[in-house]
Amino acid sequence: MSIESETDEKSRTDVSEQEKQVGILESIREYPKEIFWSCIFSLGLVMAGYDAQIISSFYALSSFNKHYGTPDSSGEYAISAAWQTALSMGTPIGQIIGTLGCAWPMEWYGRKKTYAATVMGCLCLIFMQFFAPNLKVLCAGEILAGILWGACVLIAPTYSSEISHTSIRAVLEATNNLAFVIGQFIANGVSDAMANRTDEYAYKIPFAVQWIWPFIILICIGFAPESPYWLVRHGKMDEAKKSLRKVSRKSEDDESIEKRLFLIKEIDALEQELKQTTSYRDIFIGTNAKRTEICCMVYCIQIFSGIPLCMNYSTFFFEQAGLSDDDSFSLSLGSTAIGFVFTCASWFIMAYVGRRTLYNWGLVATTVILFIISFLDISPVYSTNDGVRWAQASLILVWSAIWQASIGPVLYVLLGEIPSTKLRGKTIAFATAMQSVTALVFTIIMPYMLDTDEGNLRGKAGFIFAGISLVCIAWCFIRLPETKDRTFDEIDIMFHRGVHSRDFSKYVILDEAEDVLSTKDSKHIIGTEIMKTEA
Repeated sequence: MSIESETDEKSRTDVSEQEKQVGILESIREYPKEIFWSCIFSLGLVMAGYDAQIISSFYALSSFNKHYGTPDSSGEYAISAAWQTALSMGTPIGQIIGTLGCAWPMEWYGRKKTYAATVMGCLCLIFMQFFAPNLKVLCAGEILAGILWGACVLIAPTYSSEISHTSIRAVLEATNNLAFVIGQFIANGVSDAMANRTDEYAYKIPFAVQWIWPFIILICIGFAPESPYWLVRHGKMDEAKKSLRKVSRKSEDDESIEKRLFLIKEIDALEQELKQTTSYRDIFIGTNAKRTEICCMVYCIQIFSGIPLCMNYSTFFFEQAGLSDDDSFSLSLGSTAIGFVFTCASWFIMAYVGRRTLYNWGLVATTVILFIISFLDISPVYSTNDGVRWAQASLILVWSAIWQASIGPVLYVLLGEIPSTKLRGKTIAFATAMQSVTALVFTIIMPYMLDTDEGNLRGKAGFIFAGISLVCIAWCFIRLPETKDRTFDEIDIMFHRGVHSRDFSKYVILDEAEDVLSTKDSKHIIGTEIMKTEA
């Protein structure tokens, strides 16, 4: 083995092991700049969560119905079911387009410039929503805004994974789920505050609130560091070093910065040797196909595990339990607050529990709760016993707590860790599009499942989600790998070698490299390992 290769390997190992040894609380203290910039990019997800939540609350506002609706036989103004469906579908439809389309400018112009352009577009489209004279313009505004929300959904987890140390990566990725929860929480709070207003500002003020986040983002974005991975891929090594300095603590010396830059260059070199390019076609080729499958499944399981029933229609259950409309809404707001608390709790859980373990057992627990909710609904005393309905409503809150501590945040961590660095943007984009299609399907069918004039399934709809979840549990135990405490190059190597998903946590990288260390032609020791495996 050459002295150069030996030195490179030692440097790579040293920096990788140093990043893994830092605990979660120490990471939060040591890397405040990484947390800050990740939060700035996550504000786009706050906007996405807010917009998706706020539009459905307008249907209960008399001023909104009078301005945009039509009178029924009794003279009351209302938004037709067809238009309600169209407005609700605007965001998921837009997200499909936005996530797939945003991957190219992210790779051409970088994460920072793409995010700035997206946020400027958001400012303009909020004007369109605020001044919309009719439902056609408002619906167009929702779809166009959905395209930009979709871009934010892609940019945030990609950026978080590329500026973070290994030890704090899970926290930053889980923050993306927290951002969605915060957006929904603010939307519910604003809706509650506007509930008693009868003028046009009952719905215009909630639209205007959306201007707050773009202004904060645009003020900060000029100072934000670009993704060092993107800069290295484009040969901008000096800028990559400056970017790493921006996200590092002041006391971090130049040697540490150089080691981090070296590791990023090694990961890029590894992917060059694997001949990975950055087209959508590549996410379906070779080992990338498995990585794409995993990302799509963990994201779609977000829907399959019961979100349409236990979150989007939680108010329905609270009303069925005998609560007033106001109390049902307040309890739904409390459910969102639970989401905030338990997402924060997931940061510390993931410091000790692996991604695979937490995700799998979280899915098992939520599935069991769905079955219990469903069996309670077929109880012969359901219609006469308030306790049964209260039990259902309480289980919805328990489901929300478990989901927000496991499936919700972990899926964002997996989205940031599973794809290769070159294909991360496009892999997350495709997975997000698949999740949006899944959400769109359930947006259409849920009213038919639950409406009293249609399926009237009530809690029995839980059987549908629980049944789908059983299939997902089987898939997870077979296909979902463990990526805790693994650097990106280690993950690349294990996927390339075809390591079984269940063996990721115990696989030792250097075990297969010992007889290759003397290879003369290798420039990168990681590359020799890959070449040996191929041979």
